[in-house]
Amino acid sequence: GAGASVNWSSTDKIWVKDDAGTWQQSGVVSLPSTLDKAEGAFALSGTYTGISHNVVYTNKPFSGTQAQVEIKATQVQSVPNNFDHAGESGDCGIATSNKVNGTYKFTLNHKAAYLCFIPRSSNSYVNHSKLIKVEIMSDDEIAGTYNMAADGTLTLASGGSKTITVTTGSGFAIDNSADDMSKNATYAVVAPGTHTFRIRYWLRNTTDNPDGPIEGTISKIVTLNCAAGSIHDVTANLNPHDYDGTKYYMWDAQQNYWAGHEWNSANPWQPVLNGHSNDDNFPRSNSDPNHRYYHEGSGSPFDATQSCANLPNVNEMTWYAAKGEPRWDADELWTTMGHLYKGGMWFKKKSVLQAESHYNSNTAYDGTDWRTNGNDKSWSASQTLPSAADANKYFYLPALGIYYSGRLNNVGIGGNYYSSSAYPWDSSDAYGLYIGSGIAFVYYNIRDVACRVGGFE
Repeated sequence: GAGASVNWSSTDKIWVKDDAGTWQQSGVVSLPSTLDKAEGAFALSGTYTGISHNVVYTNKPFSGTQAQVEIKATQVQSVPNNFDHAGESGDCGIATSNKVNGTYKFTLNHKAAYLCFIPRSSNSYVNHSKLIKVEIMSDDEIAGTYNMAADGTLTLASGGSKTITVTTGSGFAIDNSADDMSKNATYAVVAPGTHTFRIRYWLRNTTDNPDGPIEGTISKIVTLNCAAGSIHDVTANLNPHDYDGTKYYMWDAQQNYWAGHEWNSANPWQPVLNGHSNDDNFPRSNSDPNHRYYHEGSGSPFDATQSCANLPNVNEMTWYAAKGEPRWDADELWTTMGHLYKGGMWFKKKSVLQAESHYNSNTAYDGTDWRTNGNDKSWSASQTLPSAADANKYFYLPALGIYYSGRLNNVGIGGNYYSSSAYPWDSSDAYGLYIGSGIAFVYYNIRDVACRVGGFE
């Protein structure tokens, strides 16, 4: 946004077309002894007598008479706010050198596009982390080997990639609450054009996950017109989503599983780590004074009237699993109850399902009413994220685990979400949705398991 100083690097070379029409490669640039390296001198073999000669700057040899550049899918930057890797990563340009007093002079016209990522955060989990790479995912090719036309226009020739990853060595700090390029500015060369990006900021955190060091992403979606020769600043406030620890309920209970003694209350009973339990204080019967026990009763159908009343019913759950294109995301970071985790699943939103399918809350995806006939089924989940352009069609459910007999299990591994429907053939069971790596499962289980309530869109 504030311009940039462009300098030659000591290993840079150029290509120049000689009198015979042959492209000749120069030796490495000769740089002045001053700090200003914006000007350099190149020596070439061949004969040059014209008023002007064409110049190409690229990281690849000519293919016959065709100039090419490789915009690399893997780029490396070891120091914050340093773009010395530009030439190696795919910077390129053209120029016309004009003869002035027996010497040819030119000004390079850059033809790749460039991104500068400037993340910030006031979140303590992010402040404890290092930025170890930036993954740039596009819905079209942004890297590969490109042919360069005479005017510098780039056309993909081979090896197209929709992803560019910039690795940052031992990692850059993100302990800045305001933009600070000296802390972590990270650069990438990309192909020019209008692109919709999913930008995944990869963090390494060694302090806030119960199971030790964790690496994961915080993702942002942005559409940019990446003009040739321009640096585009991409600022981002990195703040992993925090999920409330008070949304665990037995099926349709009036109050949450640890009501009055939640993990962040004055007198907490609620365990906050996998495998930890409180054997004395979880609800055991309908005489529980805090009304934490599940809704008893049966019928065909038998619907929730309390904490689960506004949830999707079991028929709707099947539409999410069968037609919602479930996609497991093993890397997106989030927090709950004072700790950092990752893992969850993307589903298409109800409004999208209604527009794209024969969605009907009164019947399941198979045309029957699971509220009255009883059923269960699992579906395979993709490991591919939604495209950047389609990201707004999906919502995310994290793997928040369950409580059973006072014990917390499976946070960061799987997620269990209740529906508003009881199971018709057993008065102690209710329907829910389980998510895990590679699976979406609409199932029935005992109502005294404390599952998550809410989260559907």
